[in-house]
Parts: sequence; C-alpha cells; structure tokens
Amino acid sequence: MKTKDVIILAIESSCDDTAAAVLCNDRVLSNVVATQEIHEAYGGVVPELASRAHQQNIVPVIHQALKQAGVEKNELSAIAFTKGPGLMGSLLVGTSFAKSLAMGLNIPLIEVNHMQAHILAHFIEEDNNKKPQFPFLALTISGGHTQIVKVNGFFEMEVIGQTQDDAVGEAFDKSAKILGLPYPGGPVLDKLAQQGNPRAFEFPIPKVGGLDFSFSGLKTAVLYFVQRETGKDPEFIEKNLNDICASVQYTIVQILMKKLKKAVKETGIREIAVGGGVSANSGIRKSLTDARNNLGWKTYIPKFEYTTDNAAMIGIVGYLKYLEGDFADQRVAAKARYSI
Repeated sequence: MKTKDVIILAIESSCDDTAAAVLCNDRVLSNVVATQEIHEAYGGVVPELASRAHQQNIVPVIHQALKQAGVEKNELSAIAFTKGPGLMGSLLVGTSFAKSLAMGLNIPLIEVNHMQAHILAHFIEEDNNKKPQFPFLALTISGGHTQIVKVNGFFEMEVIGQTQDDAVGEAFDKSAKILGLPYPGGPVLDKLAQQGNPRAFEFPIPKVGGLDFSFSGLKTAVLYFVQRETGKDPEFIEKNLNDICASVQYTIVQILMKKLKKAVKETGIREIAVGGGVSANSGIRKSLTDARNNLGWKTYIPKFEYTTDNAAMIGIVGYLKYLEGDFADQRVAAKARYSI
C-alpha cells in the first residue's frame, strides 16, 4: 500500500449479521460476515438475541477482517459504521465499538446510511466492473425495505417510490413460512420456484398509486389460498409446492417490475441498479436481464456477497465520504429509522 492510500475499516451491525471489512481506497481487502443461526428456531430475528450475538461476534470479526487484509490498526485512515436504519440494539453495538476504536486510534469516524450503502455498493472497484452512470434508478429490495431511488450523485438521492406496508423480503419469508418452509424462507422459496410453473396459480397484484408498493395484501392472499386448498386436500402443499412457490415469486417479481417500468417511463432514465438481499433472487435477476435485452435498459447487479448485509458496502461509502472530509464526531448516535 502507498502512503496516499485511504484504508477504511468498516463495521455493519444493522440486523442479525455482524460484519467487518477493510478497504484500500475503493478496493475490498477483506469482507467478513458472522451470521446468527440462533434465530432459525424462532422463524425470524429476535432483536434482543441479535444484539447479544453482536456483542459476542464484533471483536473476533474485526480481528479476522484486519488479519485477512494484512492491515495493522495503526495503518487505518478512518472507521466507517452503520448508523441506521436497523434494529436499535444491534446498531448500538456497532456504533459504540466504532466510536471507541476511532477515539482510541485518534482517527476520523464516518457514519453511513445502510440504504445508501446498498446503492453505492456498485462503486466497489473489482476487475474493472461496470458502474452505473448518473443519474440512475436504484431498486433497493431487502427484508426491511423496498424503494425506488433516483440517484443523481453519490449523496444526491431521492426516494420516488417505496412500500406502504411490508418489504418485499418479508413477503417472501412470510409466504415461505405459510408453506412450512424453514427460515430464512426467501432463498428456499426461490430454489423451489425454479422447478415449478409460475402461472400455475394466480395471486392478486395490489393496486397502489404512483411508484409505491404494497405486499401485505399478497401475504394475506397466499394465506387464504393455502387455507382454502388444504381444507379440500390436506396434502395440497406437498403435491403442489414447487408450483405454489413459482407462482408467488412470479407475482412478487411482476409487482416490482411493473413499478420499475413505470419509473423508467416517467423519468426517462434507463440506467437501473439493484441492491439489497432480495436482489439475489433468481426471478428478479432474470427479469432485469430480460429488460436489458428487450427494453434497452442498462442493468447493474452486484456480486452476491455485496447484496446481503455486509461491511464492504459500508466501506465504499466510508471511502467516498472520506474524500469529501465528511466526518462524524463522538456525539453521533445510532438511528433505527434513518431516511436516505
């Protein structure tokens, strides 16, 4: 590394993954994630258990990230951390550790918005990967968020559409739970959907104005559908599982793509970047690829390890803010609700 290089240690603890990464400028040197399997028994994230697990994981995860990167603490230029949004208890662990470490090393502290990080993960430099050109539309889809964002610059973002109730990731997970699939259900549903007929069963597409989304009605429709059909045949789910999963996934993808196409039409922007854990879904990736081929969109999908919650995306935002001298002070506090 050169003396002019910016070395960022990034910390992410917004939900149930404890993550740390080290970046040299815009390149990732290490990206370590510790997942919390304890939540599987409860079928969802338990906030109190998550914060306790973060306390156990944060020191070894950061130690491993520095070790893999071959970086000593005294070589760090700054500490970047997730300020929000997320679970308050989880955020407090990462925020407190970042503040303490930055103070101890006497280096700058950089606060990061988790949702901005999902969008700016596209600007991690890796094998001359293509990056979206400003302005572009970002579809951020995760377990807690569903948004369409107009991105005019690194920190010039405008939310032009968002969910009015549940996030798309929750719709996947809750539908999977109704079908008796293990947690987290989204990836399992996706795998089964690839073996089914997406038009086997029809589910309603919510009528929501503008560019906003709604998924609560779809979850209810899936629940009533399963209750009705299993009332007729107790083995209905077992006999039709792949087709049910494919039909649910097809409906969710249709909801997302319908709004995204509307956003493209209204803004005239054909540069489309997707981010968040749900962007790993095969149906969504295929639809974006089809749009690129058939509609002339330029689509950008990050590598899988940069879609789910990770610290590399926090680090790239930290690097960009470092270049602007945008630092936080020791009074900074975690925020469970933190808009772009």
